[in-house]
Amino acid sequence: MAESGTRPVIGVIGGSGLYEIDGLTNTRWQKIDSPFGDPSDELLFGELEGLQLVFLPRHGRGHRIPPSELNFRANIDALKRAGATEIISLSACGSFREDLAPGTFVIVDQFIDRTFARVKSFFGTGLVAHIGFGHPVCGRLGDALEESCKALGINIQRGGTYLTMEGPQFSTLAESEMYRSWGCDVIGMTNMPEAKLAREAEMCYATVAMVTDYDCWHPDHDHVTVEAIIKVLLDNADKGRALVKDVAPRLAGRAEICDHGCHRALETALITAPDARDPAMMKKLEAVAGRVLNR
Repeated sequence: MAESGTRPVIGVIGGSGLYEIDGLTNTRWQKIDSPFGDPSDELLFGELEGLQLVFLPRHGRGHRIPPSELNFRANIDALKRAGATEIISLSACGSFREDLAPGTFVIVDQFIDRTFARVKSFFGTGLVAHIGFGHPVCGRLGDALEESCKALGINIQRGGTYLTMEGPQFSTLAESEMYRSWGCDVIGMTNMPEAKLAREAEMCYATVAMVTDYDCWHPDHDHVTVEAIIKVLLDNADKGRALVKDVAPRLAGRAEICDHGCHRALETALITAPDARDPAMMKKLEAVAGRVLNR
């Protein structure tokens, strides 16, 4: 739990090679059981300059699981059970803007959720909760990520809207043009309901969207070679590892709960009366919501 006086534990969700960071020590892979099913993979525990990190390959090692089949609830629940207090999410995305070229990192601050085949809440019949989600990412994590990107010379945009599509197919041209007209900056398939669940689990969450290509709106999109895309993916992975290594020590100083309210998101969210709550649901939610259920 993110209580006063506890040091943060940084959870990192991203590609399978993201955890190959110089200086990461005392590493071990460990299976974490969740009442919501199997997470994407075992979690990798490690230490970086004395700070605890926990890595989860979002699609499993070897990229086995497509976006629509990710068990988002098990992933977030497992990270919470592993002790993670904040989550840094790194994901590849397409760009809706000419100036957000491949290789650019966007520190997202808003989402539009266009997914339709995913379970989006830990709560349900027997235990209902409604969290605030007007500001869906942690500004404190965003500040640290921005500082690290600037220190590393990574081309970034601070702020932007990430549209999450269902996939696995990419957008039609009509869809792409519609999303651009909405003012979206990037598009991907993985950050929803991941961000919603992290908020329900009272964890700080921030997204770094790593641009790999322009979406199909761009007239030159179809002329980009596979080799060029792979090169961008590899370059982004290198920068992603460097970013995690640099940002982790910047987050080590927090010895109190998050002043943006992330660690108290459920404080006024539960609406089911205590005597009407389903005991089985309460048991299932012991990691996610135990702080408010057990008082």
